[in-house]
Amino acid sequence: MQQDWIFGFAGGLVIGLAGAIFLLVNGRIMGASGLIGGLVDRSGWGNAAERLSFLAGLILVPGAVVLLQGGYDNHLTDNLAVIVAAGLLVGVGTRLANGCTSGHGVCGISRLSLRGIAATVTFILAGGAAMLFFRHLVGAI
Repeated sequence: MQQDWIFGFAGGLVIGLAGAIFLLVNGRIMGASGLIGGLVDRSGWGNAAERLSFLAGLILVPGAVVLLQGGYDNHLTDNLAVIVAAGLLVGVGTRLANGCTSGHGVCGISRLSLRGIAATVTFILAGGAAMLFFRHLVGAI
C-alpha cells in the first residue's frame, strides 16, 4: 500500500493547527487570499508585518522541507502557460468567492459556516471539472 496519503493527512493537520493558532492569537480567520488582498489593496497595512511573516512561512516551510528531503516529485506540468493560467484563475476565483480554500475550507467549515461549506463544495466541483477538461479533453496536463 502506498504511504503518500500520510503527507496529505499531515499537511491537513498542520494547516488546521495553523488556522486554530492564528484565530486564537489574532482573533481573525486565517485565509491566505485575505492576507494577501489586505497587502495589495492596502487595507491590511496596519498589521503588514504579521501578514508578511505568515505568507513567508507559507513559502519558506515547504521550500525547507524539499531541501531537507533532497527534492520532491510534485507531478507539476512543465507547461508554463498552464501554470500561469492556473495561478491567474485561482487569484480571480478567490476574489470572486471572497476567500480561498484555507479561509473557506479549513476555517469556514470548522466554524460550520454555510458560506464556507458552499464555497468549498464549489471549489471541489470546479477543480474536478477543470481537471476533467484540461487533462482528458484538452490534454494540457
